[in-house]
Amino acid sequence: MKRTFLYYDLIIVVFAASLLISNLAATKLVAFGPIITDGGAILFPLVYILGDILTEVYGYRYARRAIWAGFGVMLLAVLAFTIVKYLPVAPEYTSQEAFEAILGFFPRIVLASLCAYLVGEFLNSYVLAKLKIKTKGKKLWLRLIGSTVVGEFFDTIVFALIAFGGILSSQDMLKFIAIGWGFKTAVEILLLPVTYKVVNFLKKREKSDAYDKKTNFNPLKISLQE
Repeated sequence: MKRTFLYYDLIIVVFAASLLISNLAATKLVAFGPIITDGGAILFPLVYILGDILTEVYGYRYARRAIWAGFGVMLLAVLAFTIVKYLPVAPEYTSQEAFEAILGFFPRIVLASLCAYLVGEFLNSYVLAKLKIKTKGKKLWLRLIGSTVVGEFFDTIVFALIAFGGILSSQDMLKFIAIGWGFKTAVEILLLPVTYKVVNFLKKREKSDAYDKKTNFNPLKISLQE
């Protein structure tokens, strides 16, 4: 039976908003000396942290629903920006080129992000859920870090190849992937104390500590009913 939770809907909102903002920020490549990454790396780790929290507290089914909600928000965003791009330009508007320079590249970023996001998030949630059963609910740090290492690895590779293939050289591409993966994983590790507190708070308030022993892990199943 479907349960009613106090904070689940709020977490989904922040989850989807973080994903959208990260993709907008990812249209800019940033460099710190030899280090090249994209602006989305600043906020995107929060998406994975929230994904971990959703799986740990509510279970894979609820995390899966949040993942598809974020996917829907991104599709809506790219549809809206694409329509606006091709609408007639008002004589008073002088920033069409700037709009296209930033948001014209957005569809490619979104395609890359959505593919990477679905692969990475579902792997992240699956690994965490399986590790929770394997460790019998102990060693939360191992589940959080282990799932992130796997999820972020494939997420970063898929995103980099689709978003910046043909733009970055092979050397810069490898550097981009290594730095992106390392940075996102490092953020997860640094924020472990915060994640622990949030998880413990939610488990107490929601009275939920899900174990996915009989869960259908089919990523295409959106319903909460098994």
